[in-house]
Amino acid sequence: MPRSLKVHPSWKPEIVEALTRNGFLTQGALAGHVEMGLSTVNNFINSRPVYLSNFEILCDALGLTPVELINPPSEATKTQLSSSTLLDAMETQPSAPIPFYSYDEAWVGREEAVETLSEALRQSKRLVLILGLTGIGKTALAERLVLECQGEMEQVQRVNFEGVPSVDFAAIALQWLEEWGVTLTAQDREPQRLLQQVLGYLQEHSVLLLLDSLETLLIADETEEGGQFADEYWLAFFQGVLAASRSSSRLLITSQELPELLVQQRYQGVWESYLLTGLSEAEQRDLWVATGLDCEEQTPEFKILSRLGTVYQGHPLVLRVIVGEIWESFQGKVLAYWEEVEGKITEVETTLARAEQNAREALGAEDRWRLHKLTRKVRLEVNKQRLKATFQRLEQQVPDAYWLLCAAAVYRIPVQVEGWLMQLGNLVQAVEKRACSLERQERALVELSQRFLLEESVNHNDKRMLGQHRLIRSLALEHYQGLMVQLQKPSLSRLDEADVLYGIQ
Repeated sequence: MPRSLKVHPSWKPEIVEALTRNGFLTQGALAGHVEMGLSTVNNFINSRPVYLSNFEILCDALGLTPVELINPPSEATKTQLSSSTLLDAMETQPSAPIPFYSYDEAWVGREEAVETLSEALRQSKRLVLILGLTGIGKTALAERLVLECQGEMEQVQRVNFEGVPSVDFAAIALQWLEEWGVTLTAQDREPQRLLQQVLGYLQEHSVLLLLDSLETLLIADETEEGGQFADEYWLAFFQGVLAASRSSSRLLITSQELPELLVQQRYQGVWESYLLTGLSEAEQRDLWVATGLDCEEQTPEFKILSRLGTVYQGHPLVLRVIVGEIWESFQGKVLAYWEEVEGKITEVETTLARAEQNAREALGAEDRWRLHKLTRKVRLEVNKQRLKATFQRLEQQVPDAYWLLCAAAVYRIPVQVEGWLMQLGNLVQAVEKRACSLERQERALVELSQRFLLEESVNHNDKRMLGQHRLIRSLALEHYQGLMVQLQKPSLSRLDEADVLYGIQ
């Protein structure tokens, strides 16, 4: 039975009204009155789980009935119920069926994604892909969807491909079947038989499979665009799920890379993908509050937090690491933290502003951005544990795409496709002493697109523009500058009339 409760979202207007009615002008005022952390109050108001005892205390302070708040509003007479009745009502609120590693009480936003993808899982979509950069919140969203949909499934199963001894299909399929209680003969342990057994079980039972970090299963193929499965049985498994005449089970997948062979046109009716991006300004504000950094909008602290959120484009992992460091190393004092990082953030803001105002400032090959290692904690938890692995994998699997990512980091702002390709051509010429074919350039571009390491947009002239997330650019530029040192060249970038034609302005 869960030991925490959450308010049904439909009750939020009544809770906000109760705050005012009881003389609490801010959430902080209520938190002080009941002697709780501001994050607990914010979680309560925004339908995130809080402990049972805190739930009752907050309801009492606001004059609200606890057992009513966990269910949708109805016309039933509102009566005060006892704690024992509330404990009985808790049975209706699901607890996590599997260990959660990312979804917690500081979860904010993503309402549109949850609504869209939970509906897709309930309807005809057998496979849902959550895609995006490392640290962008894919796993947390997937875990939130598990909570949303678990009541409609017989079982929930999870695999994080980054954390298992072997990613071979046979090894993982055998583990699944044993956990599902399927009796296997010696012959059944052959990969093809295991495949048939798993597909058959998923047809006959409703299982929600959460498969985390699918990119771990993929390798580059020089003859094909996009990642290919290293183990052919994984491809057969996914295609078997998609092609089956019927299926009661659902696959919920997170990946930093688009598995091209899974998203073919013939399966379009039974799969859905969702590209996750950073938190919006409103969601960033909710994050500050949920983590205890509730500041009035006119205060210097709020403006600093907003600047941090803007520079990092709402990247949730980085922002949560920053919050943790503010509390752990600076006792929650935003201004003290700002004294340490202000110079690095201001440098990024200044170079971006110059580039947006003047095309001649669009190139910044000598920039010294340090967003990927703003502080020791960011350097460890973001750069070393996450970004470094992404860059290493790209360099090992698709060197041309790695070179393109590094070479294009000279641009501070988005430019047209030709600008990126020109930088790769310059780098290949310098390293290999030969021209880089257009086909080679375009293949590298496709790889970056399918790994979500570039950002696409359209300018005022309806031209396709390419840019990099600022966190990615910060590390890519450091790699580029390292390459230039190895080549003993100051920089291979150049700014001439052609660059203007490529859409820097």
